[in-house]
Amino acid sequence: MKRETVANYSLLYSWEGTDPNTKPIMLMAHQYVVPIAAGTEKDWSVEPFAGTVKDGYIWRRGSWDDKGNLFSIMEAIELLIAQGFKPTQTIYVASGHDEESGGERGGAKIAELLASRRVKLDFVMDEGMLITEGVMNGLEKPVALIGVAEKGIMTPSLATHDEPGHSSMPPRETAIGMLSDALSRLEENQMPTEIDGVAEEMFNTLAPEMKGASRIFLSNLWLVKPLVKKELEKSKSSNAFTRTTTALTVFNSGNKVNVVPAHAEAFVNFRLLPGDTQAEVIRHTHDVINNPAVKVNRVGKASEASPISASSSASYRLMSSTIREIFPGTVMAPGLMVAATDSRYMQPIADHIYRFSPVRAKEADLSRFHGTNERISIRNYSEMIAFYHRLMTAASQSRLP
Repeated sequence: MKRETVANYSLLYSWEGTDPNTKPIMLMAHQYVVPIAAGTEKDWSVEPFAGTVKDGYIWRRGSWDDKGNLFSIMEAIELLIAQGFKPTQTIYVASGHDEESGGERGGAKIAELLASRRVKLDFVMDEGMLITEGVMNGLEKPVALIGVAEKGIMTPSLATHDEPGHSSMPPRETAIGMLSDALSRLEENQMPTEIDGVAEEMFNTLAPEMKGASRIFLSNLWLVKPLVKKELEKSKSSNAFTRTTTALTVFNSGNKVNVVPAHAEAFVNFRLLPGDTQAEVIRHTHDVINNPAVKVNRVGKASEASPISASSSASYRLMSSTIREIFPGTVMAPGLMVAATDSRYMQPIADHIYRFSPVRAKEADLSRFHGTNERISIRNYSEMIAFYHRLMTAASQSRLP
């Protein structure tokens, strides 16, 4: 394969296809991993970066996010090369070096390079949703959700200013008090829950596979949608894929216990549901706070929610059939990726973008994501290699247009 280094550290591999008239495809997996939270190193069962193989698992920061995908893609390709396989369409493998901090120096630069070469991709597959077991109420079978869209992101700052003074004679309203009230209002009055678009398609797809009350409710959303919304809001995960979420993440103010500070600032991280825009989030923020003394400013990185890739496309069907073959008995449905991925930078050059990681997870495993004792089973790792191996061979056989 042809290997190029982009922006000093990111990697772009090109495996030339035998048919130049067939659109290329791209597999993505970033190199970057998040650090270990300070003070939690002792909570790990093994040294976090040692790559220990123990008790049937590979233990290491990044084994889920995203070295498992990256290594299994490379293992699958090396196996295919050894078998003499030659793809019909060109296959790109893109690996950014800064995805966890935004991707502007890695994934974005790879997209710019390919755009300058007028490359047009049939589909992109990046990290994303998992194969979960026992996570969704009423569904006993494993569930593989293919992310057909991802949420947008923006983080406005909220700031208040007042005269500083001695804590023995505080004003009736302080900068901290006004800002705290504004943040409390935002947390209590979030943007509405919506069961439409991707969420509605997912529920309609999964409902026939469910049992008990879950099947009854999700099969009759037209009648019981308000009740379902209330239930979905109770869970962090279901709440995240049915509304634009509001997360209070940073608060800065004060430097001495006996001084009333003049300035207070906070940052609120919004993850935008497809259909909601950054302008609507800013308007919602102003309306809820309803206090001109609180200044709201857009800061840092921001992106709108991605377009929704069709679940009726040939590439979606290709992924679905590959999942069924490698993970028999698994139920498939389109889903919404609630976090951001490097794949969003490929939107101008790709017909379809999907976000899926062939990683098995149970409820107890979800806390390992960016958490303690991140690991992947050896059995699952071999399934991941088989998945990418089959996906690439099936793509060549189907001759995606």
